[in-house]
Amino acid sequence: MSPSDTTLPISAIDDDAPETRRSILERSLLFCRRQPLGTFGLALCIVMLIAGLGAEWLAPYSPTANDFSAMTEPPSWAHLLGTDQFGRDLLSRIIYGARTALIVGFSCAIVGGFVGLVLGVGSAYFGGRIDAWLQRVFDVLMAFPLIIMALAVVAIFGTGVQNVIVAITVPLVPRCARVVRSSALSIREVPYVDAARACGFGHVRIIMRHMVPNVMAPFLILITAFVGQAILAEASLSYLGLGVQEPVAAWGLMLQGGAEEYASTAPWIAVFPGLAIALTVFGISLYGDALRDVLDPKMRDR
Repeated sequence: MSPSDTTLPISAIDDDAPETRRSILERSLLFCRRQPLGTFGLALCIVMLIAGLGAEWLAPYSPTANDFSAMTEPPSWAHLLGTDQFGRDLLSRIIYGARTALIVGFSCAIVGGFVGLVLGVGSAYFGGRIDAWLQRVFDVLMAFPLIIMALAVVAIFGTGVQNVIVAITVPLVPRCARVVRSSALSIREVPYVDAARACGFGHVRIIMRHMVPNVMAPFLILITAFVGQAILAEASLSYLGLGVQEPVAAWGLMLQGGAEEYASTAPWIAVFPGLAIALTVFGISLYGDALRDVLDPKMRDR
């Protein structure tokens, strides 16, 4: 047999890529048909992503530019969502505020989720005193609500975007670790993990190849929930004056400036940032619920 006989036909190679694309398209259409609310939530998340990533091109004005001749101007063609008490364009500030929400939300969710994944899987795998000590630490951290713990961390480290990320990440770690640990405990006792130990595989290989992949479904669902919680916590801290500080555009900071003093004379100052927070968290929640239905085998057959 010549070497040319062992070569796959060109048509067989070329057909793989269209089949893969067709499969992805079919799965996407199936998700949209079975999860209409999740699709709507995903669309809201995509809008927020586009606004945050393309703020320089989408915002009609600078978020920090003051126009004292147009203070508290109602929505018009010049300013589609009106202006605030300093004459700044609300639409531009909301678009740039999406970037702040993205940075805080995804940073807290990814860092807190990764640390919680490591601690949760390690606690379940090794057990014994390590598990007992970690669970007592988690009990102490989870005894406080997320916003109270975040307030305590901000009081120690101070305000600013980086400190807000640290403040929100700390209380997210034990919440992720607890959920991951509960899933990893059942996986630790399955036969293939015992077989891997009998073959002499190291702890790192067993954890990375057998335990971590099997806890990814609840972990990914947690990450989506954490993004919404982090955005809401950042807005709460900024509203209290303990989060992001001026002149950075942030939705909670916009509420702080217009929610009370201008509630009757210029309600749009508080209404539009509040809608941005509500729609974003609502969209993430809808997508997280749909993702749970898709990834959870118990929910998939319903």
